Amino acid sequence: MSFNCGYDLETEDQQRLRFQVELEFVQCLANPNYLNFLAQRGILKDKAFINYLTYLQYWKRPEYAKFLNLRIIHNTDCCLIMNLYRYPMCLSFLDLLQYEHFRKEITSGQCAKFIEDQQLLHWQFYIRKRTRLLQQAASSSSANNQENSSQHLPNSHQMTAFK
Repeated sequence: MSFNCGYDLETEDQQRLRFQVELEFVQCLANPNYLNFLAQRGILKDKAFINYLTYLQYWKRPEYAKFLNLRIIHNTDCCLIMNLYRYPMCLSFLDLLQYEHFRKEITSGQCAKFIEDQQLLHWQFYIRKRTRLLQQAASSSSANNQENSSQHLPNSHQMTAFK
């Protein structure tokens, strides 16, 4: 006997709406203050809600996770300012919410504040560090390409042998 959630009975519009609602909810999980809000109201103790969080694990599959990583392009007077990924930590928090210990700890405002501070530090320094590492890799790759191409070029002594 198979369990049917009734999703196959939904219209296309209902499926689209459910997708959007679940997408937005999973994205909200990236906010530790929202998690704290849920915990303080006892929502994270509700067995049905915990089951819902387990159900939402499907967002970790690549065909769904790609929707969590949509790029926002800020454009002012046709000038690209920045390319950002939205809600990059929501899946990590979705994983953490599977653990009772985390659900208890996030009830504390201090815990939520600490996590928020760590997020901000990560975002502040990760972009700089990643940019620096990418530049170093590009420079190294460029230097290796120049070395390899110069090794394949004949020197002037070899060129005179063909004259």
